[in-house]
Amino acid sequence: MALITLQQADLAFGDSPLLDNAELVIEPKERVCLVGRNGAGKTSMFRVLGGENDPAAGKVMRSGAFGYLSQDPRTSPEQEARSAIAHVLSGRNIDSDLARLEKLRVVMEKDPSDKNVAKFSKAEEEFTLKGGYSAESEARSISAGLGLKEDRLDLALGVLSGGERRRVELARILFAGSDMLLLDEPTNHLDIDAKTWLLNFLRNYKGALLVISHDLELLDEAITRVIHLDRPDEDDTGMVYEYRGTYTQYKRSRAEDESRAEKKASLQAKEVARLQEVVDRFGAKASKATMAHSIEKRIARIEGESSGVRKKDRALTVKFPPPPQSGITVVTTKGLSKGYGGPAIFEDVSFDLGRGERLLVLGLNGAGKTSLLRILAGATQANIGDIEWGYKVEVGYFAQEHDTIDPTQSLIWHMRRELPAGSALTETQMRALLGMFGLQGSKVFQESGSLSGGEKTKLALAMLMVGRNNVLLLDEPTNNLDPASREAVADALESWPGSIIMVSHDEEFVQRLKPTKVILMPDGQVDYFSKEWLDLVSLS
Repeated sequence: MALITLQQADLAFGDSPLLDNAELVIEPKERVCLVGRNGAGKTSMFRVLGGENDPAAGKVMRSGAFGYLSQDPRTSPEQEARSAIAHVLSGRNIDSDLARLEKLRVVMEKDPSDKNVAKFSKAEEEFTLKGGYSAESEARSISAGLGLKEDRLDLALGVLSGGERRRVELARILFAGSDMLLLDEPTNHLDIDAKTWLLNFLRNYKGALLVISHDLELLDEAITRVIHLDRPDEDDTGMVYEYRGTYTQYKRSRAEDESRAEKKASLQAKEVARLQEVVDRFGAKASKATMAHSIEKRIARIEGESSGVRKKDRALTVKFPPPPQSGITVVTTKGLSKGYGGPAIFEDVSFDLGRGERLLVLGLNGAGKTSLLRILAGATQANIGDIEWGYKVEVGYFAQEHDTIDPTQSLIWHMRRELPAGSALTETQMRALLGMFGLQGSKVFQESGSLSGGEKTKLALAMLMVGRNNVLLLDEPTNNLDPASREAVADALESWPGSIIMVSHDEEFVQRLKPTKVILMPDGQVDYFSKEWLDLVSLS
């Protein structure tokens, strides 16, 4: 029996149709990947398949237990107060069993009567028979595999970083032991060791898998079928195409399909032009009117066939505006230290950055990379230390968790907010900046909370262009971007002459941006960049 069946489903966002009459069946133990450009409707389809949203038309049928990791998993205020390990254990309701056991233990210690001792003993026996104690060990093992340190698991969810909370949520889903996993960008925030562990987990997973990911290694290793959402532009209604085999095999088949489609479209265009020439030459003559009418019917038929030919995704061309001139030294830090109530994450971090230089921030998970960028951006304060910005420095900040985006406000509202006082940039020009990233039409007036993760990344990058910045703080700026968009952003930033301080797991992206300096966290060791440092990028 199929785990998911999508029948004659229409997907839309507001007034914009995404997919018409979509069909999809996922059987037990299948490994399926959902691909397509940012904005094609992958996340919208995921939300429908995962039960978060309903289709505009058609129906979805599900059977079995599901583990669903959304691109932006949320926790309730009540969940924020409980420990990370308790949240992981909640995947099998082990957390409630532990809480009940703890209550009985407290009662027994206060009043060690035979009755209370018997209650506790019985509850503990039941817990043991369910595998409760071994389950906690398993939960901690999964969490460790995903890069969560033991001491972080005992902290409340509310004090963890966004990346840590996402890993906790992924650990909870993997621990639950569902019949099917629906994972939207599961490798986000994972270093190379955690990615390797996850890949091995998915290889050995006995259930079905449906995944959205731009991590090509994961796609190639973990799937046997690719579903391509073909929606080349915002005004198009998408189509669903299926490819059997690995991601590498899909790319080859897709390229062959596109090549055949281009050749066919070219031949059809030539034939239409030839026939139209005949109509133009003879159509006015009464004696040839019947023949001209017949040819016009043939032209209409060819053009109708051409409308069904697959179009290539619209290529992005991104260009960051030239930065205003700054002083020779853009920033100097002295003795920065940061902690969150416990031991310091990093101490005595000092560095300086010159105009046009690029600083790569490296370090293992939890080393304070994001905290350092947040301090530089003014989003949080250092416990100790000083920051001195240079002459006429304007700073733009790309936050890993999209902290700068208000989900209740429109895309164009965010662009207006970033507009400096006295700027001559018009709304049309701001919309053109959004359009560079494929964010256009009615979408610019939608609430940003409705965007996919990749579209939020594009909005945040577009916002950097409004501020006329000469220093950019970039915390994982390629997260959730499709390969073509990632390439376009790298192209734009590679030649941009301003200063950049960046955190990234993307080795290819780092290479393209050509860092001049490296700072290794949490020690604050500063060195000139060399290719040897690239080995640490995927590990950081």
